[in-house]
Amino acid sequence: MALSSAGRHIWKSTTLTVRRLQCRQTAVYTVVHGFNDEEIRGKLRAFHGTMMLELEEKVTQLEDWPEGKGLIVQGAAGTFCSGSDLNAVRAISNPQDGMKMCMFMQNTLTRLLRLPLISVALVEGKALGGGSELTTSCDFRLMAPDSVIQFVHKHMGLVPGWGGAARLVRIVGSQNALKLLGGAKKVDPEYGTQIGLADGVLSLADGTSALVEAEQWLAQYTKGPAMVIRAAKQVVVCGRELPLEDALRTEKDVFGTVWGGPANLAALASKSKHK
Repeated sequence: MALSSAGRHIWKSTTLTVRRLQCRQTAVYTVVHGFNDEEIRGKLRAFHGTMMLELEEKVTQLEDWPEGKGLIVQGAAGTFCSGSDLNAVRAISNPQDGMKMCMFMQNTLTRLLRLPLISVALVEGKALGGGSELTTSCDFRLMAPDSVIQFVHKHMGLVPGWGGAARLVRIVGSQNALKLLGGAKKVDPEYGTQIGLADGVLSLADGTSALVEAEQWLAQYTKGPAMVIRAAKQVVVCGRELPLEDALRTEKDVFGTVWGGPANLAALASKSKHK
């Protein structure tokens, strides 16, 4: 699994209001919920749950990364992600440890979705189980022509636990989500586009690599000053997660950080018309 980024400039406000802090809260679970981060890290480390630990480490690096506007999540060797390490899953198969793993991964994927970067999952090959849940923690999904997204949890006697079900409902609606979960239905690019799970299908024309094409696709949303792109992502996250009145107040606060800012003043000075 690789996390690649696009863009060279980043903007970070140092004057955050309480509501904005609430919107940008990273972790879903803390010690208040009985979650011991180090305990589950130890279990995953002992039983080779390396993919989960490495993903969390990458997200932490991106949260502290002072440059960039976009993020592409790509799998290795032509496969997006086949889910969690089965050895780790078998080793922590009791319900208590399973829920702790669930809390760890929900924290990680929620933090990924809340990053101030516009993200896209580049789906090549198969995205199964936990891999399918990972696709929902990105803002967009691009599918290669022969790729498949499949929530195979039912075949394992499970349901999604990494937040994939909740995010899926918000992406494709409850009816389509129930079809994908209840039927473990394979989602190819055509069906994915039809239900709104796929935001685009790669053409891979003229020998263009999937990553290059994904970068070109993402560029339409990350073109412009970093402070504006990051602010746009922030107001969208808040609009999705906060009650309306809180989202409106947060939007006002974020607006205040770009109004009269360098990008705004440069646009006014150029007297450029909207295009």
